[in-house]
Amino acid sequence: MRAHTAPLVIGHRGASGYRPEHTRAAYELAFALGADAVEPDLVATKDGVLVLRHENEISGTTDVATHPEFADRRTTKEIDGARLTGWFTEDFTWAELATLRARERLAGVRQASSTFDGRYPILRMRDLFDIVDRASQDVARLLGIVAELKHATYFESIGLPLDELFSAELAEAGWADNPELVVESFEKTVLGQLYRRGHRGRRVYLLEAAGAPADRVAALGSAAPAYSDDLTAMGLYALASAAPADRVDGISVETSLLLPTKRVPAAPDDDEALAFDLVDSAHSAGLGVYCWTLRPENAFLPPEFRVGELTSAWGDWAEMYSAVLRSGVDGVFADHPDLAVAVRDGH
Repeated sequence: MRAHTAPLVIGHRGASGYRPEHTRAAYELAFALGADAVEPDLVATKDGVLVLRHENEISGTTDVATHPEFADRRTTKEIDGARLTGWFTEDFTWAELATLRARERLAGVRQASSTFDGRYPILRMRDLFDIVDRASQDVARLLGIVAELKHATYFESIGLPLDELFSAELAEAGWADNPELVVESFEKTVLGQLYRRGHRGRRVYLLEAAGAPADRVAALGSAAPAYSDDLTAMGLYALASAAPADRVDGISVETSLLLPTKRVPAAPDDDEALAFDLVDSAHSAGLGVYCWTLRPENAFLPPEFRVGELTSAWGDWAEMYSAVLRSGVDGVFADHPDLAVAVRDGH
């Protein structure tokens, strides 16, 4: 994907440390700062348009609450087991969402970004394809997209299957066979559904340190295997060696799982927990490894890397980033792509 050595630097929702996430300004700035790819989160509208938002609940990332014409759309729903109140993309058409403007989601920590509140409209997936194609022409090399499908089980339950919508978008944009496209999700089911629709690009399974994936919970309830089961040596091998539709090409994990102080037990019920290096174990199974998210502010750093008391102040981010990169990870998601590029190229 890039002319230099790994790891890839992926602009997390664009350069979301500097501009409100998922805006044209954030994505264009990410590439200007050296990102090899960008990561959009994809959710659906009522009329089946894929839009770029952190969640389908949009009160924290747009000015929807200030629009009196949409006041009656405020509602409460249960999404992946969590009860949420607000405004949801699936209750709007794209034409309606296009009237909104983006806002900084972490305004208390990122005042510099929040000064751009209200300046930028929200984007569709098809808009991002155009942004990446133009940026690739500008730098004379292929740049990539790591697209995250959000709440796939939920959207399928309301008649908006993300695998179908995403496949159609890829075909229309001419991205179906683009080698710089990666698709990821916290729900492995939708990755398999994409394969069955003919998608043969790279698929990455997002894993958390705790909890269980929503698709498994929907199917199995309290008996659903946890993410931690996938993080064992046996679980990693199963992810890489399953039947083609159920196989994945890589995993993407929280940065805490790659720091030296964090270890993963071989299995929750083992008499003696077996510590192992996650990246080496995943590579041995044939999986690539990505991690999220590199952020310099004290609010997001482990205690040993914080400097001072202000949550918005930058701590010893360079040392923390270096610790993650030394793990051998294949790609990192960064809110400030230039910082990750500087550390990587320094290595």
